[in-house]
Amino acid sequence: MHKVRPTYLEFPVFIALYLLFDWATYVDPLYGLNITPWNPDPALGLVFWLRHGWRAAVPWLVALVSGELLVRGLPMGACMTLLSSLWLTLGYGVLGATLRRHFGDSGVFDNRDRLFRWVLIVVLGALLNDLGYISLLSLAGLIPAGQWGAAVLRFGIGDVVGVLVSMPLFWMLSSSSGRQRLFATVWRAETLGYLGLMVGVLFLVFGSIATSEFKHFYFLFLPLIWAAFRQGLYGTALLVFTLQACIGAMVKWNNAVDIAVPELQMLDAVLALVGFSIGIAVDELRKASNELKRTLRLAAAGEMAAALAHELNQPLTALGAYGKACELLLERGETGDVMKGAIQRMIAESGRAADVVRRLRDFFRTGAIKLEALEVGQVIADVTAQFLATMHEHGVVLTVLPSEALVVQADRMQLELVLRNLLANALEAVQEQPPEARHITLSVSRIAGQRRAGWVRHGCMQLTVEDSGQGISAAQAVRLFEPFVSSKASGLGLGLVLSRAMMEAHGGSLWAEVATHGIFRLALPLVRADEAPPAALV
Repeated sequence: MHKVRPTYLEFPVFIALYLLFDWATYVDPLYGLNITPWNPDPALGLVFWLRHGWRAAVPWLVALVSGELLVRGLPMGACMTLLSSLWLTLGYGVLGATLRRHFGDSGVFDNRDRLFRWVLIVVLGALLNDLGYISLLSLAGLIPAGQWGAAVLRFGIGDVVGVLVSMPLFWMLSSSSGRQRLFATVWRAETLGYLGLMVGVLFLVFGSIATSEFKHFYFLFLPLIWAAFRQGLYGTALLVFTLQACIGAMVKWNNAVDIAVPELQMLDAVLALVGFSIGIAVDELRKASNELKRTLRLAAAGEMAAALAHELNQPLTALGAYGKACELLLERGETGDVMKGAIQRMIAESGRAADVVRRLRDFFRTGAIKLEALEVGQVIADVTAQFLATMHEHGVVLTVLPSEALVVQADRMQLELVLRNLLANALEAVQEQPPEARHITLSVSRIAGQRRAGWVRHGCMQLTVEDSGQGISAAQAVRLFEPFVSSKASGLGLGLVLSRAMMEAHGGSLWAEVATHGIFRLALPLVRADEAPPAALV
């Protein structure tokens, strides 16, 4: 656990802030004692305890005694003040130590599980501390006979509500990273929007707070939901604390001692917990979304690396051959046209390699593609030639059915990458079958055309890869093209996702059919060989 070393200024600053909150929330006290319906100062103390452990005990005790003296005028006398302050310091300290044991000095509000555990610990700990404190005051004769239950209810609600509503914001403000994130999250124009809506709704709902019955309190869910869905837990923490501060100010300034303040505080606590739950759920979803994006970028980088390894093999091999040729020519003293031609070919191959890198980088970064007229049969021949040795090794029979010559406008590199992915999946699927039943069939056909974006598709090319594997069930087909769904033990489940994305970027499609054997189909629009590719797809 990371230990925070307090500076000399932290203790007096904590005491000063504690006294400020004690004074600001000393509203409607019971019997003139420290029994009020909202106590945010323990929340400040608990955050301080989480940061510093038992080192926080002495400054907290000093703050409690100072509050009795400066805010309430020492109504219990010196001895009872010291005894009750010691009890509260011990009770709050045990609660703080329990929170520190469960959460350490970081990550209290990271997820919903931690939030619910925090709520449970705070409620139980505050109520146990409340029972002991009020019982101590009752034994000292400071609580009238028969009023013990009312005092327990008032002080318990004040502590529980004060901690639940205030501690998240205090926690965020207690560290530089938390303050930076809070600032980055809420320093927006819309923050003023939902805070303004909250203030407006507050005055419309309560009107004259001394006579309000809170029957329209639910309207305050409007700014709460706005803050939670837009800014997550950080926006919610700011809003609920500001709401509680506004309610406390209205009660204090209007001297509205006859209203049901504890009931009002409980409504605010429920509002806060609902907002925190929504806010943390929103934060978790955003975190999961960001992690998914990062993972997809890594997967795309992996696919790009595989594509680069294949596509760069030929120009790099050619560069090596031309380099050796130049070496031999130099040894022979050749410096004429033959040498010049070899150098020009090396330059051309290096440009080709650079073009390969650029095109793949542009697609994985922006989805850009470079269309050219491709004869489908030639693309199939080039790709299947790469698998012949492997298929022969595993006893797989590859059959390419004859078809008419079909021309598509496509990015050669991407089309070859998708076809290699389909053949690799088929090869893996058939290896589960007996040697005599390992077959892969590749066929191409023409299907009906359609008009799109002002240019005529002269039919579509449908390429089908069938294998003798187990096939795709209906349940598998539903999720087959979702990220991270893979039947391979070492697969990420992203090859088909990226392949479909490439085909859809071409205006085509890729899908699997439910059958007793593997069937994958790829469709791309056919255009005339002399027709320029649509500008929208380049």
